[in-house]
Amino acid sequence: MNGFREPRAVDPALPATRGPLSAGLVEALRTGDLSALARPGSDTDLDPYGEDLQLSLYVLYELHYQGFVGVHEDWEWDPDLLALRRELERRFLAVLRAQTPGGTDVAATLSDLSVEPTGQDPSSVSHFLQTEGTFEQLREYAALRSLYHLKEADPHAWVLPRLYGRAKAAMVAVEYDEFGAGRSEDVHARLFADLMRDLGLETAYGHYLDAAPAPVLATVNLMSLLGLHRSLRGALVGHFAAVEITSPPGSRRLARAMRRLGAGSAAQRFYDEHVEADAVHEQVVRRDVVGGLLEHEPHLAPDVVFGVAATDLLEGRLARHVLDAWRADRSALRERL
Repeated sequence: MNGFREPRAVDPALPATRGPLSAGLVEALRTGDLSALARPGSDTDLDPYGEDLQLSLYVLYELHYQGFVGVHEDWEWDPDLLALRRELERRFLAVLRAQTPGGTDVAATLSDLSVEPTGQDPSSVSHFLQTEGTFEQLREYAALRSLYHLKEADPHAWVLPRLYGRAKAAMVAVEYDEFGAGRSEDVHARLFADLMRDLGLETAYGHYLDAAPAPVLATVNLMSLLGLHRSLRGALVGHFAAVEITSPPGSRRLARAMRRLGAGSAAQRFYDEHVEADAVHEQVVRRDVVGGLLEHEPHLAPDVVFGVAATDLLEGRLARHVLDAWRADRSALRERL
């Protein structure tokens, strides 16, 4: 597309801080002086879902993606930063495991994802936007989701070296589609940048980080957490299955919202593409990615169930945050667009 600017061509700036933990981390990355790092106190001192922890975890994960302007690439594997990340991950994982049901019935778990409510779902952001959301709320939603969609499918690609056989072949096939099937103009991250441009939003990678509240950071952090740990490969597959199975109906509603509110053709195309592609992906993921994984590693069934449940938990928390704000005539962002 003429005039397209690659969102990841320029490194984002370090974000504004949200507490002592993120303040110490950002200062350490800015100056290169790791003595500035703050250490988390007892488990009761730091909210695992809070702004300070989630921003700190997000910044640490971003060292494995795009990095930040002025931050040397070698910091990605610094032992002190990895130790801090590990402690924050421990707290985040602990609360996720405590608040999700266990289980081993993967088939039933995936089937539950396919159940759509009859009529309007008051807990669903896509239902709200389809019928009553405003254009400004649509723009806010795109800004929130940009933290993931401008790197769409990247966190899931980390699982590829950890799979083999049928699961690996199927996962590669789905990821190939996510990355444009060999066409840069069809890479899903680029399609989302086109959507943002149609909505009058800034398309630079990480531009809306300062505006993004902790509930949206947590949804992105979950993907990075599961992707970066081989021991969590089953949970990453569960997360991926949850995304692909729930995407078509939600994308259909968001495409209708785009049309109802007069968004441009590029904005509509992103969700139209996901309705079609993810309907196919859903079957491949169920049968071959999940099925292939459990055929060879049946002991990972509880992890797959956990990945689905953790995804549902965090998406539910984000939806409540967004809808509570909009119904109270407030912005869902930390700062208005």
